[in-house]
Amino acid sequence: MQATDISTLEAVALAATRSAAVACYAWVGRNDQKAADAAATSAMRAVLADAPGRGTVVIGEGEKDDAPMLFNGEVVGNGNGPDFDIAVDPLEGTSFCAWDLPGSLATIAFGAAGSMWSPGPGFYMDKIVVPPRAKDVIDLDDPPEHTLVKVARALGKEVSDLHVMIMDKPRHKELIARVLQAGAAVQTPAGGDVGGSLAVLVPTLDVDLLLGVGGTPEGVMTAAAVRALGGGMLGRLAPQRDEEADAIRAAGMSLDRIYECDELVAGDAFFVATGITGGPLVGRPRTDGAATVTESLLISRNEIRHITHTTFD
Repeated sequence: MQATDISTLEAVALAATRSAAVACYAWVGRNDQKAADAAATSAMRAVLADAPGRGTVVIGEGEKDDAPMLFNGEVVGNGNGPDFDIAVDPLEGTSFCAWDLPGSLATIAFGAAGSMWSPGPGFYMDKIVVPPRAKDVIDLDDPPEHTLVKVARALGKEVSDLHVMIMDKPRHKELIARVLQAGAAVQTPAGGDVGGSLAVLVPTLDVDLLLGVGGTPEGVMTAAAVRALGGGMLGRLAPQRDEEADAIRAAGMSLDRIYECDELVAGDAFFVATGITGGPLVGRPRTDGAATVTESLLISRNEIRHITHTTFD
């Protein structure tokens, strides 16, 4: 994508996530995940319909959870501009939104046409995400203890100084125990795969690496942010059911291949998130009846921008 195209599409992406965040905010704390997801998806789709150019949803969230979604292969935009790829989750952290817990976000990533990897029938992947200084030392085949030692050395720290993000899921029980036994500190959010990865990339949040299995849509969006900032990321498909594994093999895809960040997103890309329930990354929407204020994060071209936007009714 040309620099002018990127700037124009960044504005579209920001409008899309802001619209999704505001639309689903009425469902915060109401324990109706699908209604919140549907509101966010509908609002985002309406904005993307007017995007300059032709955007193809390479990977969307929803299918694995039978939730409302922007579906894989969906084409958006008015056709008057560049072609581009989209990875999207209009409501990342649906359970956080349902129970009004910090961490839910409206998220989207744009990339050059043909740049984003499609996981086909693969819904889950094992990931490592690290800051730029550690990008050359990670290997998904390493045991976590070795990963901790190598990352700590690359960052100029001791293992006991590391803060590791691992989602609190039954599948991670052993991983969490081993990381703790090795001496590192662990943060274990109940969800929020993308937010956890972003915490590694934002220097002020004091998280050194992310480990564990999360969604493939979140993985591709994370890769867009990692690539834009020069960080390190590796991913490998990690099916959680036999049916998923069989579908991956039937599609001719390997369960052993490790994908580097530049394979997950192979060209210019950027990432945008707008806060829904607030948290350390971005705040929640606020309104006083005459104006609505949203907080967003734009990661693009080696910079992180925090953007506060006010819309007057």
